[in-house]
Amino acid sequence: MITLVPGHVPLTTWRAVSAGAAARLDPASAGAIAASAATVEAILARDEAVYGINTGFGKLASVRIAAKDLATLQRNIVLSHAAGTGEPSPAPVVRLMMALKLASLAQGASGVRPPTIALLEAMLVHDIIPLVPCQGSVGASGDLAPLAHMTAPLIGVGDVWFKGKKMTVVEAFAKAGLKALELGPKEGLALLNGTQFSTANALAGLFAAERALRSALVSGALSTEAAKGSDTPFDPRIHKLRRHKGQIETAAALRGLMAGSAIRASHLDNDIRVQDPYCLRCQPQVMGACLDLLRQAAATLEAEANGVSDNPLVFTDTGEALSGGNFHAEPVAFAADMIALALCEIGSLSERRLAMLVDPALSGLPAFLTPRPGLNSGFMIPQVTAAALVSENKQRAYPASVDSIPTSANQEDHVSMAAHGARRLAGMAANVEAVIALEWLAAAQGIEFQRPLRSSDPLEAAHALLRKSVPALDEDRHFAPDIDAACALVRSGALVDAVNALPGVA
Repeated sequence: MITLVPGHVPLTTWRAVSAGAAARLDPASAGAIAASAATVEAILARDEAVYGINTGFGKLASVRIAAKDLATLQRNIVLSHAAGTGEPSPAPVVRLMMALKLASLAQGASGVRPPTIALLEAMLVHDIIPLVPCQGSVGASGDLAPLAHMTAPLIGVGDVWFKGKKMTVVEAFAKAGLKALELGPKEGLALLNGTQFSTANALAGLFAAERALRSALVSGALSTEAAKGSDTPFDPRIHKLRRHKGQIETAAALRGLMAGSAIRASHLDNDIRVQDPYCLRCQPQVMGACLDLLRQAAATLEAEANGVSDNPLVFTDTGEALSGGNFHAEPVAFAADMIALALCEIGSLSERRLAMLVDPALSGLPAFLTPRPGLNSGFMIPQVTAAALVSENKQRAYPASVDSIPTSANQEDHVSMAAHGARRLAGMAANVEAVIALEWLAAAQGIEFQRPLRSSDPLEAAHALLRKSVPALDEDRHFAPDIDAACALVRSGALVDAVNALPGVA
């Protein structure tokens, strides 16, 4: 069981929650939660008009709500805002979204009562995951529609996944021994306001991009070996002069992956080629830049995940509720755009290496990596598939953060589009994983043509892992099962696990 310490949760913990680890709040947060709820009660006792506590929402903020209608107000905001559409969000994303919301509320700036937070926590512990449509947020004023769908089960409305099975929340609560509740003043708005949907999707995209980068370093080293490329471009002296941390580290990773290779040793002398194509030679420069970019996005998302993006915010020391704009997800939108750019370039460079391998003029290998080209097409169409996926990602990579559209009768007149920017990352990462898988298949085939020479121990381990599921391509056969098997290995992280010489992403 993972303990979430509000405001101090590292990315490794969010990654574990996304992967299915059970999580609950640090009990030490109880005091801040209770104090925040008490402050809301004190504000109500003073009969002040405070946005979201006893007023309408958005453009209707000037409408004062009577005390007798405050519970209805909070229920209505959940029901009216649960207006999302599209396919259900992946359960790991929603689980992460719930944990992010818990950690935000528990910082004692949202005025939510302990029983409400306890029910959300219990849902997470019992694996009751709301069905949250993936479309409907513009990334300000918070991820309103998705968070409303996340919140609705707390008041007994909507469908959920319970231990992987879809059912109504009434059924799930009965099985788990939980009871729905009535939201108190401010609680509906606090649960709906925030960037947790955008942040959860962006974090999931970040984790997939990190895995893709590491996998592409392995497949890139294999391709370099298959084409008898040089490791001179990875010399540390070159990268020390450039000074970029990611470039220095990726060059070191590539050197480590290729160290001890008999293939490399076989052409150290008298190689007529002066320089390799950029797709081999510039791997540290491109992949290092991607690594630096992902680290920058990670820093932004870690700050966002540990922050409070509610509105208004309750300050227990002065008894005030202050309206601001922490719900605006511009930082998340920028981070998602950076991750999208990195994914594009990781996939693009991988596809270029694959294209190089199938071209005998560049690789020195048989055309399309088949022993009998002409009768067999070999890797001709897998390269086309990779090209299609790379181009699709380019089309998806248009920055979401530069888009905006006014909402709520122009009260909310500039929005971040963070939800869209973050949500697209899953599909982009899947495309990149497939491109890397295709390159891995081709590079492993290319290594076969260098036998009896062997590559380094790490790269031979990567080759052997693939060969457990996919034999060498001697004659044309149904290619799709080979691709599916390689994709599954990349997606699971098995390709990276097969070697132990890669940089990490902070």
